Amino acid sequence: MNTKMRRSLRFLTLGAVTVLLAADSLGPFEDHGDVGETPQKGKAEFAGGEYRITGGGANVWGTADAFHYAWKKMSGDVSLTADVRFIGSGAVAHRKIALMIRQSLDPGAAYADAALHGDGLTSLQFRPSAGAATKETQQAAKSDLTAPVRLRIERRGDTFTMLAGKPGEQLTATGPATVTLTGPAYVGLAVCSHDANVLETAVFSNVTMQALPPVAANRPPAQRYRSKMAIYTLRDKSIRTIYEADQVFEAPNWSLNGKHLIFNTGGRLYRLPVDGAKPTPELINIDATLRLNNDHAPSPDGKMIAFSASSPASRQSQVYVSNADGSHARVVVTAAPSYFHGWSPDGRYLAYVYQHPGPNGAPANYDIFRVPAAGGESEQLNSNPGYDDGPEYSPDGKWIYYNSDRSGGWDVWRIPAAGAGLHDQKAEQITKDELEDWFPHFSPNGKWMAFLSFAKGVKTHNDKLPGTQLRMMPAPGARPAQSPRIQVLTTFFGGQGTINVNSWSPDSKRFAFVIYEPLPPVNGQ
Repeated sequence: MNTKMRRSLRFLTLGAVTVLLAADSLGPFEDHGDVGETPQKGKAEFAGGEYRITGGGANVWGTADAFHYAWKKMSGDVSLTADVRFIGSGAVAHRKIALMIRQSLDPGAAYADAALHGDGLTSLQFRPSAGAATKETQQAAKSDLTAPVRLRIERRGDTFTMLAGKPGEQLTATGPATVTLTGPAYVGLAVCSHDANVLETAVFSNVTMQALPPVAANRPPAQRYRSKMAIYTLRDKSIRTIYEADQVFEAPNWSLNGKHLIFNTGGRLYRLPVDGAKPTPELINIDATLRLNNDHAPSPDGKMIAFSASSPASRQSQVYVSNADGSHARVVVTAAPSYFHGWSPDGRYLAYVYQHPGPNGAPANYDIFRVPAAGGESEQLNSNPGYDDGPEYSPDGKWIYYNSDRSGGWDVWRIPAAGAGLHDQKAEQITKDELEDWFPHFSPNGKWMAFLSFAKGVKTHNDKLPGTQLRMMPAPGARPAQSPRIQVLTTFFGGQGTINVNSWSPDSKRFAFVIYEPLPPVNGQ
C-alpha cells in the first residue's frame, strides 16, 4: 500500500461518525493488494466518496482465487453495503465486482461474497473451507447494468446472506450460505477481470460497514447443530431426509400444491422443493428488516403467508401477513410479544398467543387470541392462569387446539373456536399421560393429530433434547376419549423448531419435521 501522505484532506461520513481522511487514504479499509496469481497488477483509489478499484486475475471461483482487494480485518458479525458499477464494456462477461468476507488473503481461503458479474448475474458465492470448491446461489433475475446495483453481504456467525437490487428500493435476499471463519476475517471490496491478461475497473460508492454487537465475553459458545429436514410417510412408516446443513432451520410448512416446504433459518423464510436429487432452498423475499421466527404458515388458499417477526420498531415478536411471494408485509398484531400459530380454515382469522399483563397486578401470562387476517381488533379466547401455546384450528373450524400446563404438566387441550367461555368452562383436556405434549397439528382430512412430546418434567420447548418423540392419535371426536390411542412414530433429537407449526402435506399422507444433530465446538471453542 502507498503510505505517502499528501497535505490535502477530505471528510468521509459513515453513519453518525465523520472521519478526517488523507487524500490517498482508503477510508475505513486498512490496505489493498492482489490476491493469487495476477500478472496484471491492480490498484485501489479513493476520491470524492467513491472507491475505484482495478483488478486482474483469472477468476474468483474453483479452489483458488485471483483478484484485487481492499480490505479491513474485523471479528464477529458484520454487514458491508455498496452501490457498484462497472467501467466500460469489459473484455469478459464474467468479470466480477464483489463485497467479500474471507478468512485470509491466501488464494484458497474460505470466503463468502456478494458478486455482480459483467452479464448482470448476481450471486452469493462461497467456499465452505480452505481449498474446497466454490459454490453459489444465484439471484433469480439478472441486474440491469445501465445503472448502479446495490449489494450487501451480511455475516451472522457462520451464516452469510446476500442482498441485491436497485439503490433506494427493497433489496432481494439470497442465501443463506454456511462458512465457518475463525478469528478476525478480511472484509472488503474485490474486482476480478476473469482474464489474467487484462484489467477491469469498478466503482464502489455509498460504502458502509457495520459491526454488529459482539457476544458477551463470559457467555459460553452457542451450541451448533446439523439440521435434517425429514418427511414421515404414514403408509409405510418411513422417514426420508430431503435436505440437511450445518445450521439451524426450523418449522416446516407444506405448500398448497404439495411441491414445496416453507421453513425459516437466520431470520429469513425459504422455500424448499420436496422432490429432486439435491433440492436448494429459495429465499422468499420478505422485507429484510424483519427477523422471522419459527411461527409461520401459508393461508388456506395459498395467496398469503402469516408469520411472527421482530423488527427495528419492536425487538419483541409481532404478527404479520404478506403476499405469498413475500411482498407487501404488514403488521396485524402490534401487541408484543405475540406469536402466530394457525389460520382458520376459511382464511378469515389468525390464531396467536400473546403474553399480556395479568389483571390486578397478576404476573404476565400467555393466552390465546384471534385477529381478522385483514386486520382489526383482536379477541381474547381464554383466560386460565396456565401458560397456553401453539393454537391451531381443527380442519372443520369448530375447535382451537393448543398445549397448556394448566393441569400441572404440558398436555393438549381444546376450546370452541369462538372462545372458552367464562372461567374457561368450555376448555377440554385431550392428552393426560406423563409426557409433556406440545404443538398439536391436524391432518387436512381431519383424521389424525400429530404432536411433539418430551420426557416428564421438561418445562419448555425452547431446548433441543434427545429422546424427543413424535406421537400421533386419531382426531378427537365430539367427546374426547378418556384414554386416547396414542402411537409413537419416532424418537429422535428434537425440540424447538421441529414442528412448531402445521407440517402435514395437503393429501394427509405425509408430514415434515426437523431432526437436530449436535455438532462439536469450532476449534475446541
